[in-house]
Amino acid sequence: MQTQLMPILLAVSLIAAVIDLRTHKIPNVLTYPAMLFALSYHSAINGFEGLIFSSSGLLIGILLLIIPYVMGGMGAGDAKLLGAIGSFIGAKATLGAFLFIALAGGVYSLAIILIRRDIFKGFFTEKLLVLSSMVMLRQYVPIHTESSGQRPRLKYGVAIAFGTITYLLTKALGIKFFILG
Repeated sequence: MQTQLMPILLAVSLIAAVIDLRTHKIPNVLTYPAMLFALSYHSAINGFEGLIFSSSGLLIGILLLIIPYVMGGMGAGDAKLLGAIGSFIGAKATLGAFLFIALAGGVYSLAIILIRRDIFKGFFTEKLLVLSSMVMLRQYVPIHTESSGQRPRLKYGVAIAFGTITYLLTKALGIKFFILG
């Protein structure tokens, strides 16, 4: 990734996290211009190779979060935000950042579970029933229990921003991980 893009990427990530915390949404007015800017920038600097670099990162970013979105685990804005980030950093770096994002999301989820234990009573039982019915019936069958109405709302934009920034810091500091090369 070009170092000139770093401040813009950090700004987009942090703004998305703050907006997600306040409104529970990541607006298209933030993600689409970020995608367009990164695609245009990489294309202008590196031509067709830059366009492929940026669009492959965009595609990988969206694909990584499309299944959790379809299953109702997160909003479309989260997938679009990771796509926008991918358009800045490319496919390989998006996969590396995603590892940090998933780790940040797991820690964030665990913290929410520990803080709000009352909300999660029966939640995991419901999810286990859905998973086991998917295995047995080979199709998705929604199962509703008394906890169905109480869905925890994670602001995953926070985890995306934290994981992305952590990834970029490790790369800037020269820290290498066996998977991330």
